[in-house]
Amino acid sequence: MKNIFVIGLNEINRQRLQRLRGVDDITFHGVIDPSRVYEMEDYDIPAMLAEAEATLSAFDGTIDAIVGYMDFPVSTMLPILCRKFGVRATSLESLLKCEHKYWSRTVQREVIPDHIPGFTWFDPFDESALARIGEAGMSFPFFVKPIKSSGSRLAFRIDSPEDFDFAIGRLREGIASVAESFDFVLDHADLPEEIRAVSGRCCMAEQVIGGRQCTLEGYVYEGDVVPYGIVDSIRYPQVLSFFYYLYPSQLPQRVQKKMGDLARTVMSHVGYDNSAFNIEFFWDEVQDRIWLLEINTRVAQSHCDLFEKVDGLSHQQVTIDLGLGRRPVMPHREGAYNVGAEFFYRVFFADATVTRVPTAEEVAAAAAKVPGTFIAPQVTEGMRLSDLPEQDSYSYAVACIWMGANKQSTLLWNYDRVLKGLDFEFAEIDG
Repeated sequence: MKNIFVIGLNEINRQRLQRLRGVDDITFHGVIDPSRVYEMEDYDIPAMLAEAEATLSAFDGTIDAIVGYMDFPVSTMLPILCRKFGVRATSLESLLKCEHKYWSRTVQREVIPDHIPGFTWFDPFDESALARIGEAGMSFPFFVKPIKSSGSRLAFRIDSPEDFDFAIGRLREGIASVAESFDFVLDHADLPEEIRAVSGRCCMAEQVIGGRQCTLEGYVYEGDVVPYGIVDSIRYPQVLSFFYYLYPSQLPQRVQKKMGDLARTVMSHVGYDNSAFNIEFFWDEVQDRIWLLEINTRVAQSHCDLFEKVDGLSHQQVTIDLGLGRRPVMPHREGAYNVGAEFFYRVFFADATVTRVPTAEEVAAAAAKVPGTFIAPQVTEGMRLSDLPEQDSYSYAVACIWMGANKQSTLLWNYDRVLKGLDFEFAEIDG
């Protein structure tokens, strides 16, 4: 038997892993309680690493792989743990060339300069930060976000000095929760001096890019960069929040092929190896121009069910195969559906208290309306929406709904049917 240790393993993902191919001789072990990496925004990485090292050191058996499927802090702990216990992973430095937003842009500029926006870094505690951004050649509108964050947390579009002042206030309040932990990780890496100066308390400013957004999923095996699927990211009208993810992508094949070429160029250049990744892109249809938004050093957990519905297997297969030193082989269009989606049921209050959530029986009845539907409420009665982790700056996702269908229009029709069976209630909070 082989032993694979999964950081933050929860029951949903344990079941997914056990449905993969070639896992009959594998035992999956959880490392670090999932609540500590899912449900918090303040991460004590030194304590979590110490706990993981103690668990792994005490294990009486072989340690064949250490893997994860989540963003920060899990993604950044993996290279440190894998190096210590002698199992396969990309280097910490190559990972940080993807996850440290400023370093990532500098290495992207070296090989694909026509596909990235103008950018600079700034200190949100510097009273002259806006002037510094202007001196770097940036003008309104632009986006600001931390050098390292999780999801779209603390990301803001800036159209005026007033917008910048508001964002700075929010950044100063919230940036420390990730900055201290990220700086701990940076201390484990061999960084160029110009990158070491840009700590986790710093932020990025980037010119606005846009278009039809998507995520390319891929992996690198022994230096060979392999894209294997693209998922469209559909936003709510007139806002920045995601409505649903759709697989397979509806983008033109020539655009998808170009994105694959860009992924091969970038991932080879940063030296990323023997690990999964995903890259978020925009296709500006008017200018017929592709923009690279950001690189993530993992499979997208939200896409697991989509690949399972359409291709017949969760792409966690890629993570497990790479961890064991095997070239991944993903099936293609062997699933029960032509298209799959994850919908985000959102509310757009400034903040609110949850006064009612659907009962387990109501959730089951709503899901039963459309076979193959899975519903995961994200809130509990009595909680404040602002306590939800990893939300964007404009809305709160109170439920995630995964569905499959034969065509996109049927997905949307079925989503509306399911949503009518989910009765959430809220009391808005003044001030």
